[in-house]
Amino acid sequence: MKLRLATLALGAVLAAGPALAELVIPDLSYRTGPYAANGIPFSDGYQDYFTLLNERDGGIGGERIRLIECETGYNTEQGVECYESTKGEGTLVYEPLSTGITYQLIPKASADGIPVHTLGYGRTSAKNGAVFRWIFNYPANYWDGASVAIKHILDQEGGDLSDKTIALVYHNSAYGKEPIRTLEELAKKHGYSLTLLPVDHPGQEQKSQWLQIRRERPDYVIMWGWGVMNQVAIQEAVNIRYPMDHFIGIWWSGSENDVKPAGAAADGYKALTFHNLGDDYPLYDDMRKYVLDAGKVAGAGDNLGTALYNRGMYAAMLAAEAIKTAQDMAGTSQITRAQLRDGMENLEITEEKMAALGLPNFGPEFKVTCENHGGNGFAAVSQWDAAAGEFKLITDYMQSDQEVLAPLIEEDSMAYAKQNGIEPGCN
Repeated sequence: MKLRLATLALGAVLAAGPALAELVIPDLSYRTGPYAANGIPFSDGYQDYFTLLNERDGGIGGERIRLIECETGYNTEQGVECYESTKGEGTLVYEPLSTGITYQLIPKASADGIPVHTLGYGRTSAKNGAVFRWIFNYPANYWDGASVAIKHILDQEGGDLSDKTIALVYHNSAYGKEPIRTLEELAKKHGYSLTLLPVDHPGQEQKSQWLQIRRERPDYVIMWGWGVMNQVAIQEAVNIRYPMDHFIGIWWSGSENDVKPAGAAADGYKALTFHNLGDDYPLYDDMRKYVLDAGKVAGAGDNLGTALYNRGMYAAMLAAEAIKTAQDMAGTSQITRAQLRDGMENLEITEEKMAALGLPNFGPEFKVTCENHGGNGFAAVSQWDAAAGEFKLITDYMQSDQEVLAPLIEEDSMAYAKQNGIEPGCN
């Protein structure tokens, strides 16, 4: 396991020793292996935002940030090792960037009293904060994504899916299996037929799945892919001449690295997103001045404004705003993990706040509570414009079908509570 310390505090600050407070945040990254093409831009955005806060603002609330980067390779065992090797550093919060790692960390972090944020991934029923007190998955989860994909298809089909067929091409892991129950329940409600097509890790071999799609010709294909799997799936769709505008990826299957290998033939491919795209925001002026031009970028500096860089930056921004909330609530800049948990549970993101941060209209508003650790479940659909070389939003933000999802979250979270002897409740 490769452990790389990326210390962002000044040397003079570090020299002061352990008596000096700092905000310790690990980056469980993967810059190697079949998932690196997607892991690198997210990690770059995550680290660069914290670097910006250090260089421009002197940290958060006067406390500097120390990042610890630990390479997981998107491997669950390595991810757990990273957790165990970094939690003793005084870590405030984890962003595992892996559903498999998240499932393993839920009991560990809950017992250790360390908050975990899973931005649009992880265990969906962790939205119920009365059961999963230390786990947060705002602003949207996988079941939200599945529902919004179906809502978009409903819009395309005039509200009637009774004679339609939908195939789910999914990574055969905890991650890829997350949307299945929701899609099955929505099939009962809307009458479409669902075909499940698992793809084994890492996803480079998909011939049989796409031969089946060519043979059965489903009306729509939804994809839950990651890393090299996305590139292969899009190329296979091109090879069988599947219509790209009927091919919809979850937000982890919607980066520039996923579509560019297929060239112009990927034009029209769609992917969900829970935040906006591009770099036309005031924040990027500061990012270039204090981070890129200053030579302090986490990577090569070539990912700014890409879909996954924006997502990593957004994750860091939400962590920073939760830290600010916790500092305000506690009346101190030197917060504990428990105080950060309270800050995360009282986080409120408004358009006014986003604009003040230099990210106007970057994403939907949401408010976190004990009962709701997952936000309001809004997502939009983006589409790849090959000529322009960018994803563009083609819909407004839509809220997921809460009538279907709320009972599923209640059922799953209560089953987890019973199995693990947890007494649900909010203080």
